[in-house]
Amino acid sequence: MCLFVNWLVYHAVPKVNIVSDPQTREMIIKVEKEEDSPYPVEMCLQHEKNGVCKTWKEKTIPFHSVTPCMCFQVWFDRGDNDRSNRVQICPFTNNTEWYQRNVWDNVSVTVVQGQMNSGGTMLSWNLTAPCRLEGVVRLCQWDAVLDKVRCNKLKGSEQPMENDTWKEHDKYWLFLGAFENINTDLDQCVLVTVENREFGPFCPADTSWWHWRWSLLVLVSLMLFGLAAICLYFLHGKLKRLAWQWHQRKCNQIYRGRVVLLSPPETNTSVSELVCRLGSTLSARGHSVSVDMWSRAELCSLGPLPWLHSQLQPLDSQRARAILVLTRSAWQKAEDWAQQLDRQGRGMDQGGQGAERVEGEGDWLLRDPSSPYADVFSAALGCVEADRLQGRAGERFLLVQFEAHPAMPDGGKKGFPQLFQGLPVFDLPSQSQALFSALAIGPR
Repeated sequence: MCLFVNWLVYHAVPKVNIVSDPQTREMIIKVEKEEDSPYPVEMCLQHEKNGVCKTWKEKTIPFHSVTPCMCFQVWFDRGDNDRSNRVQICPFTNNTEWYQRNVWDNVSVTVVQGQMNSGGTMLSWNLTAPCRLEGVVRLCQWDAVLDKVRCNKLKGSEQPMENDTWKEHDKYWLFLGAFENINTDLDQCVLVTVENREFGPFCPADTSWWHWRWSLLVLVSLMLFGLAAICLYFLHGKLKRLAWQWHQRKCNQIYRGRVVLLSPPETNTSVSELVCRLGSTLSARGHSVSVDMWSRAELCSLGPLPWLHSQLQPLDSQRARAILVLTRSAWQKAEDWAQQLDRQGRGMDQGGQGAERVEGEGDWLLRDPSSPYADVFSAALGCVEADRLQGRAGERFLLVQFEAHPAMPDGGKKGFPQLFQGLPVFDLPSQSQALFSALAIGPR
């Protein structure tokens, strides 16, 4: 179907063509004007010829929105707001049957039971439609025998719908009314009749049904709450175990911190590989790891003792540990270091000219020209000795030894060097988990 409308009022109004597009199911509005016209074209939409004209910018209208009472006004905007130069078109009045369905489909009625000032009861209705309708609104009463199968019309209750009783509201026309002093003992509703077509019946909301629904909601909520309480009672033990496991994981995450890994004075490449592998494993488990073998550039620029102090200083605040890798050469160096320390101490007691003493933990050994232990491990031994004299060496230092490279000298008759006594010792890899636990939990 194609609807073509041409309106032309001399040269003062534009031409309007409205064409239907069955594929998109839309009415397409085409506005034409003279090429030499300097004024823009304006358009507004009306529901009924005497309805309010609302600005319209759309170029299409969906089929389901088209109604017979729809009209347009088109004009050139010259800025003088002269309505005499407007043209009004109502292109759909000749196809009433085709578009009347849209009117029926959009009729809506709301019925509310209320109280009058006099104390009586009334049924008020609110009827909306795209176009003004002429018909009758009346009361009906449900047949008590058929039990809400048929709503019988009540004679004398008719209220006519007339054009002057409608009010325009946005995109719809609104018709309001009420039936006063109704009998509340009877089950009454509202029927609408337009052009031998009946709409309804429309009944007020059933408040008892709403109360029943809320009661059911409360009952279901209480049942669910009781079921949840029973489940929690039977699952209490399992939940407690899960909570403890979660707590343990959180503790491990919290106390994973800084680790300083110090290599032994060893030239064996297999030992160096094991030290690097241990550092990588600790790093993969979430620790911040510093390994002297990985910090050669800093060691060369700072020196062994300043670098070691820079690594050990944050340990107390971060609850971290320093790990000394123990091998035979480290064992021997610890014994030689203790003997050298003892000789230096006796020399000082006898008033001899020993090594120059400077401030710091074990610095005077490193300043001794005859001392061959001016490296990181020797500096660490001085720190261990200083902490051991204060009774806190076990809080910062621990020892590890690789089972593939036992640290105890042949014969195994000697005990641990005095410098290392009291420090935790872990054999790797058999005691790896014990080491990880000690590092994860840390001193509390």
